[in-house]
Amino acid sequence: MAILLSGVMFYFAKDIVMPVMLGILITLTLAPVVRALQSIKIPAPVAAVFVVVSIASVVSVGLSTLSEPVAELFYSVPEIGARVGDHLRPIKTTISEISEAGVHVQELTGSSTDDPETGVNQVVIEGPSLITSAASTVATSITSLFIALILSIFTLGSGSLFYEKMVSSFPQLSDKKRALRIVRSVESSVSRYLLTITIINACLGTAIGGLLYAFGFPNAILWGVIAALLNYLPFLGAIAGSFVLGMVSFGTQDTLSAALIPPLIYYGCSAFEGNFITPYIVGRRLQLNIVAVFLTVIFWGWLWGLAGALIAVPILVFLNVLCEHVDGLKPLGRFIAGRELPTSDNS
Repeated sequence: MAILLSGVMFYFAKDIVMPVMLGILITLTLAPVVRALQSIKIPAPVAAVFVVVSIASVVSVGLSTLSEPVAELFYSVPEIGARVGDHLRPIKTTISEISEAGVHVQELTGSSTDDPETGVNQVVIEGPSLITSAASTVATSITSLFIALILSIFTLGSGSLFYEKMVSSFPQLSDKKRALRIVRSVESSVSRYLLTITIINACLGTAIGGLLYAFGFPNAILWGVIAALLNYLPFLGAIAGSFVLGMVSFGTQDTLSAALIPPLIYYGCSAFEGNFITPYIVGRRLQLNIVAVFLTVIFWGWLWGLAGALIAVPILVFLNVLCEHVDGLKPLGRFIAGRELPTSDNS
């Protein structure tokens, strides 16, 4: 019942819960950075504002720089669609010929159910355009990110007060020490994972953007940024990015061989990163069960859309580290991690 009620709450209160969870993840990621600034005598509130505002400024500059290429890409969608249609015209012609042959067979056998004298009024409900839907999604995402950043400033600016309040709810000293150890472990693991993945994704986006630029593909920098962002989405990110890039390439390149090169570059770099670089750098302790990752991405993607799918793995990392320290959650932790967990947390 608790799980079902939590799912209902997460679904209907996503406009509130999602920014809060994102703010917690940002706090866990940046807490070591803020603590390092505190070690050089910078107050926690000043350090928190400096770090969060610096990151927000970098993101704002990036969005401003990419706004023109993004607008250009959206406005070229009809032209790209028309060129894709031209490339697919031979296939369409073949399908039309097969359909016409089927209609002739139905007429000859008298099995046609069409009644030409019966008029059928078709009502077409016109939905919002692609640009309108995209603008609405971007506006919602920016609002959630803004709320999450404000929450992270308050949490990081409080220094150790947030952890002290959390630990103080436990009555015994041993429980307090254990709770503090769990909190520190979760913070360290999530922070290390997110910072490492962010650096890897930035390198991947740079590599893909550079190779596309060398190939002469338009808006190569934009596609590098898209690759870096989509790589937060395991499995599906590389497939979705390769597919979209392939459609755009198919609509902009003159030959089929030239159109296949950009998506092959994208997927080849993503596959190499996912199978060799990330497992080696992230390490065994934070390796996750592929089935658990896939199910988590599907669940949070269904619950919160693309934003939920992007933060699904950090949430799973959080749960994985928590399971290492709570005896009652060890069976779940073994499934998530795909490996044996420590038998005791009292060391």
